[in-house]
Amino acid sequence: MKPISEQQALFKLTKLCSQSEHCSQEMLEKMKKWELEEDAIARNMEYLIREKYVDDSRFARFFINDKIKYNKWGRKKVEQALYLKHISKDISDPIFEEIDNKLYLDVLRPILQSKRKSIKAKNDYELNIKLIKFAMGRGFSMDLIKKCLDHIDDIPDNDF
Repeated sequence: MKPISEQQALFKLTKLCSQSEHCSQEMLEKMKKWELEEDAIARNMEYLIREKYVDDSRFARFFINDKIKYNKWGRKKVEQALYLKHISKDISDPIFEEIDNKLYLDVLRPILQSKRKSIKAKNDYELNIKLIKFAMGRGFSMDLIKKCLDHIDDIPDNDF
């Protein structure tokens, strides 16, 4: 791949950012892959942030919302993904604090009910262990999992 100029890189990055949300780490990785000089990377990043093409706080808000609602992830898994994107806890923690536990429960309950139908277990204890492992793998906390499991039998299955 032949190296691209600072201007070409900036054009590509602004186009990319205007199509969807991206974090500063993603932009840095792209510019490094394109073998841009460090000072060019710094100038492009400064421009992207100043002109609001890149805003890690805005990115985190959308990322958290999407991963919970559409990917059905719990807080721990979302936090891990944000860590890999170098989003600091100073940015993400206040956003997580705004989220009511009811949202996590509304996401977790149906996936546990669905999973429960496909699990083969000798008894309720084994079934619950398998459901707990599944939910923890999705990033949900033990207290939320317990709340769902305590009431999973209260909710009728929609099998007619």
